[in-house]
Amino acid sequence: MNSSMINSRDLITMKLLHYFITVKDYTPIIVQGAKNEIWIENLEEDIKIIRIVNNYIHNDEQMQFDLFKTRRLVKKIKRKTFSLKMQVLNIFTDLGDNVNFEALKESDDKTLKFISAKEENDILNNDFIKTNFSDIKNNFKYSEEGFGLFLKITNEINEKNREEAIKTGDIFEPKKIIVTYILIGILVFIYLYGLFFNKSEALIEMFAVYGPYIRTYHEYYRIITGTLLHGNLFHLLSNCYALYIIGNQIESFYGKGKMLIIYIFSGICGSLLSISLSDYASVGASGAIFGLMGSLLYFGYYYRVYLGSTWKNNILPVIVLNLIISFLPGIDMWGHIGGLIGGILISMALGLRYKERKRDRINGYILSAIFLIFLIYLGIFLK
Repeated sequence: MNSSMINSRDLITMKLLHYFITVKDYTPIIVQGAKNEIWIENLEEDIKIIRIVNNYIHNDEQMQFDLFKTRRLVKKIKRKTFSLKMQVLNIFTDLGDNVNFEALKESDDKTLKFISAKEENDILNNDFIKTNFSDIKNNFKYSEEGFGLFLKITNEINEKNREEAIKTGDIFEPKKIIVTYILIGILVFIYLYGLFFNKSEALIEMFAVYGPYIRTYHEYYRIITGTLLHGNLFHLLSNCYALYIIGNQIESFYGKGKMLIIYIFSGICGSLLSISLSDYASVGASGAIFGLMGSLLYFGYYYRVYLGSTWKNNILPVIVLNLIISFLPGIDMWGHIGGLIGGILISMALGLRYKERKRDRINGYILSAIFLIFLIYLGIFLK
């Protein structure tokens, strides 16, 4: 194979894929109904979808059908990924002269951007490309030519995809669970201790989350100890079961240390919001467990491409259902809500493996600190 055997359209496509996949971390996706075109996505970028179309489009009627199909496919992707906005860059490598491309670029649909790239310079000199991908010109320079260039690009794309597959496998492969079982063991031990030694009521009286005692007698330990107590066997079993199901996932996805931090921080936030907005005593690990739910929600959002329909059909309904149950009489609704918010914020601060961005983590720490200080002021000093 020599350079004459690789046409300019295929070479432009290979260079684009190499740049977007290896430099910008876009990932190829399978889109049903798309023929002779390649779709890649990176939901962390402003341009979330890039579509490279190698199909020959020879007139405006074909182009209008292509736009109709593209909009329909983008809507499906938005629903699947829970994306409110999704800007799509369409790069056409084989547009016919009968297509009114200038009218296409002036379309009212600002979510779709269009580039006609019959030659390499059509990409490098395009204002939209230079604004959003300023380093593309340097990454389009290769010392290799012909088959050597084709082989280099192919190997590097395959290597990048292999690395991403390894990272994904590392995230989702089952891990040895320790912290979750220890927490369940502590909850069960404390309940059985109170039951067998006839001290259940005494433990609740001494250690439950109760705002007036925390504020008046400075019994701040109740903010944590109340999350270790349970009112009855059903209360204990339901929380332990939820902790077993969700805790396993969080410990596997985030790691043992981060899981414990999320659990404790969420429990504290739940207790503080509870004493801020109610004056009755409360016990139970529900606030901390709701924090784990919030953490799972945060994880599911960033890994929703890999979780697919599981995120929409399983994770979200469980969280929504538990929030609805929180409004039933006798349930500490504010403790649940405080834990859920705390879990999301501290998860942002701790970060996700392979998805960490310094800016997001800094924002997470700032928001977690602000939320915690606000709850302390609201629950202890203001009330």
